[in-house]
Amino acid sequence: MAASYDLLVIGSGPGGYVAAIRASQLGMKVGVVERAELGGICLNWGCIPTKALLKSANVFEYIQHASDYGIKVKDAAVDFKGMVSRSRGVADGMSKGIQFLFKKNKIDHIQGFGKLKAGNKVEVTDDKGKKTDVSAKNIILATGGRSRELPTMPIDGKKIIGYREAMTLATRPKKMVVVGSGAIGVEFAYFYSTIGTDVTVVEFLPNVVPVEDEEVSKALERSFKKAGITIMTGSEVTAVDTKGKGCKVTVKTPKGEEQIACDVVLSAVGISTNLEGLGLEEVGVATDKGKVVVDDYYKTNIPGVYAIGDIVHGPALAHVASAEGIICVEKMAGQSPEPLDYNNVPGCTYCSPEIASVGYTEKAAKEAGYDIKVGKFPFSASGKASAAGAKEGFVKVIFDAKYGEWLGAHMIGANVTEMIAEVVAARKLETTGHEIIKSVHPHPTMSEAVMEASAAAYDEVIHL
Repeated sequence: MAASYDLLVIGSGPGGYVAAIRASQLGMKVGVVERAELGGICLNWGCIPTKALLKSANVFEYIQHASDYGIKVKDAAVDFKGMVSRSRGVADGMSKGIQFLFKKNKIDHIQGFGKLKAGNKVEVTDDKGKKTDVSAKNIILATGGRSRELPTMPIDGKKIIGYREAMTLATRPKKMVVVGSGAIGVEFAYFYSTIGTDVTVVEFLPNVVPVEDEEVSKALERSFKKAGITIMTGSEVTAVDTKGKGCKVTVKTPKGEEQIACDVVLSAVGISTNLEGLGLEEVGVATDKGKVVVDDYYKTNIPGVYAIGDIVHGPALAHVASAEGIICVEKMAGQSPEPLDYNNVPGCTYCSPEIASVGYTEKAAKEAGYDIKVGKFPFSASGKASAAGAKEGFVKVIFDAKYGEWLGAHMIGANVTEMIAEVVAARKLETTGHEIIKSVHPHPTMSEAVMEASAAAYDEVIHL
């Protein structure tokens, strides 16, 4: 293995491995330092295995409602270990896929923990403690994040768990408290509730999925309550007693203090960046509030050192990290990529019903000073949704009244995570509301709701 590279990437998550492959395509000699599995958290302990679990829950939910579709099923039961095993198998397969891509693109995998040193060097410590210096013209830090811990409930991996443990529990808990209702929190709440766990979600802010448009948040809360999930908004966990067999969770609510007994508490209150031990202080890399400071092309203040993904500004999303990695290496290679438009990054949540959104919420658009047109189309009026038995939810679109600019879109319902890319592409192309109305959408599809919602914004909707 060569000890010198054009580019050395520390971390092989969706930011790191994508940056490495793109750099190789551009003719660079590339090495990637990774202490654990290739693919990082996303492929091994995040995006991919959670979607596998959610699919298992989704299939079980279909079976429970099979009679709605004219099908009789007897004695269906949850095989929790089987679900976990399938999820791990999917993750392992994806990780092996990254190994294949590394070989195909002639990228060296350097196993170990990387630490920056002066003079564009990285000290790699392998699992036996052996240290090796590797030099590179350019270094990208892509070390990602981990579950954030609150002082009131330190994660012990058994009774108070993070997302990693939630994916691999030995047995299904009878009762669970989920603290935090962002994507991770509501996805696990849906999964465990669907397979029979009594779930309570505690959210500090007034609405669940608080980054979403308020109408979407309210719709998800209604759906979860209907499914038997207890929702406590405007509430805070002040203590967790783990001394006994289970947990006693103290929750401060608008109506006073409550205690909840449960088997396990899932902490889903965001992520902390992995910056410890990277040598940032020694080399002089600037940080601010736990993030590495970078420019529009992910350069740090130290020549030849870059940073992408969860450890820099912007949403901590896999597809954001990948986009940042590509922009970073293309600029490094002398190309002229556009800086990433963070206001046109889609967000997706894979509970049921799914949530997908991009751009301004209605409230944010008004606060930004726009005069807006808002259109909404419920899936209850969609022929495909009715045929599929998935009438829950809606598509909401927001346009600038003056120029027709597409300011945002917010969806809740079946498969909406597959629909949001239309809006992202249209906004990138500066498409107006009228152009979407006149773009023929196939019938019957869920995606017709995008056209119908756009028409509703301009009082031209047909099927309402």
